Amino acid sequence: MITEHFNSVTLQTAANVYFDGKCVSHSFTLADGTKKSVGVVLAAQLVFNTAAAEVMECVKGTCRYKLKGQTEWTAVAAGQSFHIDANSSFEIQVDEAFHYICHYA
Repeated sequence: MITEHFNSVTLQTAANVYFDGKCVSHSFTLADGTKKSVGVVLAAQLVFNTAAAEVMECVKGTCRYKLKGQTEWTAVAAGQSFHIDANSSFEIQVDEAFHYICHYA
């Protein structure tokens, strides 16, 4: 199932721009205080570090990812997700725009 919208959010209007614009996201907070971000990664191979645990939900496009310590890439498509531990990292390979929601744990 793909998350299509969120109700009752407080949106940070300034974008988070990473890797010279290859990743752009907007942070928002739900009414219950839960923090999330929604964004897009353009064609690139990037490494992201995490402070909190995250679940990356693919809402459109595809990517391949490799968690810290892994040697194999795993493919993800719309409707799928993957989990990253806190204080860790992951590599991501994107060939076309990858739209995502980051759920912070």
